[in-house]
Amino acid sequence: MSGRDGRRLSRWKPWLLLAPTLLALTIFLLIPLAKMLGYSLFDPGLTSKHFTRIVQEPVWLQVLWITLRTSLLVTLVTLLLGYPVAWVLCKLPARLASIAIVIIIIPHFTSVLVRTYAWMVLLGSDGFVNQVLRALGLIDTPLKLMYTPLGVLIGMTYILLPYIVLALYSVMRGIDPQLLRVAYSLGASRFRAFWRIFLPLSLPGVAAGSLLVFILSIGFFVTPALMGSPRDTMIAMVIENQLEVYFNWGFASALSALLLLCTLLLFWIYVRVVGLERLFEAKG
Repeated sequence: MSGRDGRRLSRWKPWLLLAPTLLALTIFLLIPLAKMLGYSLFDPGLTSKHFTRIVQEPVWLQVLWITLRTSLLVTLVTLLLGYPVAWVLCKLPARLASIAIVIIIIPHFTSVLVRTYAWMVLLGSDGFVNQVLRALGLIDTPLKLMYTPLGVLIGMTYILLPYIVLALYSVMRGIDPQLLRVAYSLGASRFRAFWRIFLPLSLPGVAAGSLLVFILSIGFFVTPALMGSPRDTMIAMVIENQLEVYFNWGFASALSALLLLCTLLLFWIYVRVVGLERLFEAKG
């Protein structure tokens, strides 16, 4: 092989290595997305009636608001619960931290459906939670935890919590502990050192984990469908209903396009505020 051919091959080598991935993305992501947008815009000719229906009928905007509100609450709760867990993990020796992470991940080897049914058993009127509260004398009648926004919040938080813990842990583990020791040696209290040094350095993990949980939440289906009431209907449930019951592919595709638009808008805000390089830093 001549030197010229070698340079040409070297120039194309990265693209040859990426070719299988790009082909898979085209077949399994781009083409289905294009088909979905096609269904929403052509019925059979070019039309905007499906998107107009979303705007004109308040019920669909209400469903979108419930979806965004639930996703935001789940993100906030997972962040509040996940931050201290990740902080404790990064303080552990590497071997113990690895074991703890495996314990956190193991439940995810079980399907979301099974874990949701488990929470339905726990939160039912005669479930474990109500039995414990009655045994402690805290309540006389069972609390209504199932088929409420609280039940949906608990179920989704449990399922999505490991995602934010892992995102936070990957960033916190990279923070040099010497920085905190220097702060202590200069007279800073533990709270001040945490507030001025550790927390700002962990913000890329906060942003990446929150973005990940929020995006997963707005497309969640199983848990809200099983643990929520009709008043807690989320947009993924409406899409399924339009497809399976009404066979209205055009309107379901328009709702899916709206969901995709929300996701892209969130990602754009993240890139503008935090920066794309911080996202990859958080995942590294």
